[in-house]
Amino acid sequence: MAEVTYYVALPFVFSDDGVAAGEATECFSANAAVMQAEALARKPGHAGAVAFSRSGEHATGDFGDAKLIRKFGDVPDDLSAL
Repeated sequence: MAEVTYYVALPFVFSDDGVAAGEATECFSANAAVMQAEALARKPGHAGAVAFSRSGEHATGDFGDAKLIRKFGDVPDDLSAL
C-alpha cells in the first residue's frame, strides 16, 4: 500500500474554557496549509491556527503523529491531540 500525506489547516476559536479546535480544512500542499492557517488565524473570533501534516496508510487507517508545519496566534502549547 502507498503512504499518503494529508495537509491540514486547523483554527482555534475562543471558548468558555479558553480556546478550542475549530473545523479543520484539508489542503493540497504544505504551502497551501500554511496560507490557509494564516488566513484562519486572522478571522474574527479565532485565537489562532496551525498548519500540520499526517502521513500513513489510508487503507488501514494507520497514521503517524501529526507534524507541525507552522502556527499562528494563540494556540495551545500541547498539540499532541492533533
